Amino acid sequence: MVLEIQSITIPKEKAIFWMDKNGVWHNEHGRFEHPKLIAYFNSSIRKDDMGYHVYQLTDEFEEKVYFFHEDTALFVVDLTVSDEVRLALNNRTKLTLQPEQLYTSNDALYLETHGHIIKFTDRALVKLSKFMQDREGQLFLILNDQSWPIVEKQSSPN
Repeated sequence: MVLEIQSITIPKEKAIFWMDKNGVWHNEHGRFEHPKLIAYFNSSIRKDDMGYHVYQLTDEFEEKVYFFHEDTALFVVDLTVSDEVRLALNNRTKLTLQPEQLYTSNDALYLETHGHIIKFTDRALVKLSKFMQDREGQLFLILNDQSWPIVEKQSSPN
């Protein structure tokens, strides 16, 4: 006998948690403090046509809780540099940096991929800053003797 899995969808207006502009989770009691809970929420971030949500699948139900985020829901939390730059995101996704996708806005660094705007955390930005250079007011990323301008956009990603 096959049991049908119940689908539960909670709109962001009814969610009891949200993410601030720095990628920190909050609820009515304040910021999340427990590292395992934070890691679980981050690893559960998904996106569909309705937006970003925390996804959970069990034997009994499939749940999507859409949540409010002040800036963006995805963040570069770490990176490694060798022949290429490998990015580690808060949702445990790994990406290879495409430098032409970088831009700045409101003193923050972002990466625009197909379908996602990803913000660099301070830690990741410090690591990448070793490869950045200001040339007469224009910021460049310099890797392996190649140089890419980092454009500035005036508006925030949301």
